[in-house]
Amino acid sequence: MATGYGQGYGRTAGTGASAGTDPRTDPWTGTGAGPGRHRLPAALRAPFEGRGLREFGYVLLSLPIGILLFTYTVTMVSLGAGLLVTFLGVPVLAAGLMGCRGFGAMERARARGLLGLDVGEPQPLRPRDRGLAAWMGAVLKSGTSWRAMLYAVLHFPWAVLSFTVAVTVWTLGWSLLTYPLWFWVFPMWAGQGGLQLYGDEHHRVFLDNAFEITVTALVGVLFTLAAPWIVRALTTVDRLLVLGLLGPSRLSARVVELESDRGVVVDTAAADLRRIERDLHDGAQARLVALAMDLGLAKEKLAEDPRAAARMVGAAHGEVKTALQELRDLARGIHPAVLTDRGLDAALSSVASRCTVPVRVEVDLAERPAPAIEGIAYFTVSELLQNISKHSGARSASVDVWRAEDRLMLQVTDDGVGGADTSGGSGLAGLTERLDAVDGILVVDSPVGGPTRVTAELPWRG
Repeated sequence: MATGYGQGYGRTAGTGASAGTDPRTDPWTGTGAGPGRHRLPAALRAPFEGRGLREFGYVLLSLPIGILLFTYTVTMVSLGAGLLVTFLGVPVLAAGLMGCRGFGAMERARARGLLGLDVGEPQPLRPRDRGLAAWMGAVLKSGTSWRAMLYAVLHFPWAVLSFTVAVTVWTLGWSLLTYPLWFWVFPMWAGQGGLQLYGDEHHRVFLDNAFEITVTALVGVLFTLAAPWIVRALTTVDRLLVLGLLGPSRLSARVVELESDRGVVVDTAAADLRRIERDLHDGAQARLVALAMDLGLAKEKLAEDPRAAARMVGAAHGEVKTALQELRDLARGIHPAVLTDRGLDAALSSVASRCTVPVRVEVDLAERPAPAIEGIAYFTVSELLQNISKHSGARSASVDVWRAEDRLMLQVTDDGVGGADTSGGSGLAGLTERLDAVDGILVVDSPVGGPTRVTAELPWRG
């Protein structure tokens, strides 16, 4: 089992992916966004930033693409449904759904390029047999195909609405903002003083004096500043549609997650077996081989020199004790007997007594969790305490274990130097993977200078 906080202690504060990340970095563009790079607030920058222009471009493209998707989908699905009474209906319907899947891939790429939305690929088609019939059956049975069709139908009315609102707000804002530059068109070419604000049979109001022109420009500033945020709100709905209908379903995502977790469990089990084999080969096995040789020499000298044989037997007896202790330590590393017999409280107290710093242990559990979860909790605390002994420089530590609804909570704290980090292949990264394999979570709060607080959450599964 890997131990130690590795490169974390005393170096970099933060955890996981957040470690080493500049908080001034714009997560959408990846460019710096701190005070040293931008002197204007975001509200004033938005109309001129690339993100706002890309989102506006996305909305503009949504209308023609929405018309194309809606027309294709309605035509193909209606045609296929109408031909179901003949042998042509199923192939036409399958072809229509396959086209919807292709449009879905295009929409994911468009959302990735213009909205910065990275959507995972849905589950691919997996026909059970070869041939056209098997392929059509896979297309018709695939939930991804029907969700892509639903996206094409729902996206069209939303594209019309968002296009209308976005174009209206953008053109109105920039038109009013630039009104002082083009208001002369009205008296010169339209025969009126300026832009008509109100008019009926008896009275008309034109924006034709300096004050009114200035107020119009100021209103245009407000619309111009608000336009990117309105468009961003509109594209939020597009993001939800793409994520919900064109991305992987929850079930397929869960299957992928479980497959990944299974791989972690297999790798962890293989690593543990290699560690046990190495410990046996380099430790107890080597001592037992040496013990057998010493006893053989003692047997040969027993008749010639009994005293020398007795000394050799005494030395062999010492080797036996050492080998037994190594075997006990190895067995404790596999699964301690005290954990099986007496539970987490006694087992963690035993681990804490071997820590190099004083450790307070408090276990508040009315019943015991599942044996597998109990074992993972034990080894998690054991490794965290080893980290404290080797790397933290702490003077004291504490271990708290309690149950919160259907979750087993562990918290290990110390007053050491801090800087623990789950990245860089450290022992904490291995713990994170092991806990994630059983739907657990590991959270590290370790600012430089300390204190360090590591919280683990595991499913109860009693």
